[in-house]
Amino acid sequence: MKVLASQPNLVEQVQQAVLDEITAGRLSPGDRVIQEQVAQALGVSRQPVQQALMLLRNQGVLQDASGRGLIVAPLDAEYIRHMYAMRAVLEGLAARRAAECGADRAAKLGPPLIDAGRRAVAAGSVTKMIAADTRFHELLYALSGNTLVAPALATHLTYTQRVMGGVLGGDEKPADIWREHEDILAAICAGDGERAEALARRHITEASAFLVARLGAGVVPAG
Repeated sequence: MKVLASQPNLVEQVQQAVLDEITAGRLSPGDRVIQEQVAQALGVSRQPVQQALMLLRNQGVLQDASGRGLIVAPLDAEYIRHMYAMRAVLEGLAARRAAECGADRAAKLGPPLIDAGRRAVAAGSVTKMIAADTRFHELLYALSGNTLVAPALATHLTYTQRVMGGVLGGDEKPADIWREHEDILAAICAGDGERAEALARRHITEASAFLVARLGAGVVPAG
């Protein structure tokens, strides 16, 4: 972990730094996450660390362990199924609305995110892949014009990052998600709300099936 500068969003920075450690595989399911050690590693006080760790606990990334404090939570296949089922509906809505009211902005803002994702894949950086994927989905929420979509999915995007870390760090990779993102973006730019929604829902549904299958096969460590 690198030392962080003190900024107003320090809690968010700490939260992301800890999440990055988990998605990169440096913290595994069952590993303790000790407040004092995190604060020392990041060069910050204990208060923002405490707040960040509580956020991650509330989001299901960390959990309480009797006599051990906080640990990295194991992955839960049933939770993933439920989460992705909800995401599929809301992501579909966001993509449809983006096509209906944000096509021009999508054409301007979307391609650089696609390029960033492909560069992350080429570099083999799991952290950058996850960050690029998150930014793409957050763009869809913003383009939808529905101000409730992003806050409704914020917690689930955090857990998604945690799940993706286990998958992208393995030998078997999911389908080319950036081709799928590119197809969704093309439908949005064309103003085709029906196709954009269908593609977005299929993208999330297939991702869920892949993740759950990997967990069931024991390829992604659940805990």
